[in-house]
Amino acid sequence: MVELAAADPHPAVVVVLNPHDSDRIGDTTMTITSPERAAQQYLAQQVASASPERLLVMLYDRLLVDIDRAAAAQEAADWGGAGTHLTHAQRIVAELSATLADDVWDGAADLRGIYTYLQGRLITANIAKDAAVTAECRRLVAPLRDAWRSAAAETSQLRAPQLSGTA
Repeated sequence: MVELAAADPHPAVVVVLNPHDSDRIGDTTMTITSPERAAQQYLAQQVASASPERLLVMLYDRLLVDIDRAAAAQEAADWGGAGTHLTHAQRIVAELSATLADDVWDGAADLRGIYTYLQGRLITANIAKDAAVTAECRRLVAPLRDAWRSAAAETSQLRAPQLSGTA
């Protein structure tokens, strides 16, 4: 499974307001979360409730975030950071490729070929520390993400009348 957010380095802090009031135990603790943890919780809820189309778009969005972060790290000569983001991008592409259904969609084999090419370019960008290759990956992914986003929006619009008609 591909993570859409990084692990929170700051666990929640628990503050006990009144540990001696046992009949109101539900009211006695308050959890203070870091902004990073709150964002993770929000993302987890978004993922859990997302349609398959929305999940696909979310993966593409995260793929572009990883590529952009890798490019910024390469520009700063932060090769470790660039490697981390490029490796995560590779995991996303592998997940996208693995979930293609050749028996459902005639274009799956062609898209898998694009994923295979992209995977190789991400590896090259990482090993060669080549920002130009990272930029090429972005130019390849952005229109794919936009196309999937449009398709997901159309699918949502097609479902909307059905959902409102059942209430």
